[in-house]
Amino acid sequence: MAFRACTVSVVGPTRVRHSVEVTAESLYEAAVLGVKLLAQDGWVGAIAPGTQVEVQVRPPAMLHVVTVSELHRWVEAVGLSPDETLRKRKLRALLQSAIPSSPSASRRSP
Repeated sequence: MAFRACTVSVVGPTRVRHSVEVTAESLYEAAVLGVKLLAQDGWVGAIAPGTQVEVQVRPPAMLHVVTVSELHRWVEAVGLSPDETLRKRKLRALLQSAIPSSPSASRRSP
């Protein structure tokens, strides 16, 4: 898979949209990296499990929307290859440090 430039956005509790630029190999990798960076920013409020995460992929421009709960489920799922397993392990640690979640909360529907 090729790396692509992406804009990751969330709408915070104050209804303000926050966005960050990342480079990633997949939709979920972009979403996790973006959530991690946004969670570190002092301007973004708490990012809850039901928060929608928009990922705009360039070029060509595409927009994808997932929830934080879906990100937790994806990083917890079994990787299809050793490379994917290692990538998910790294992304799981990033996501957990940005938005801690109990194991049962990551399996709930958004």
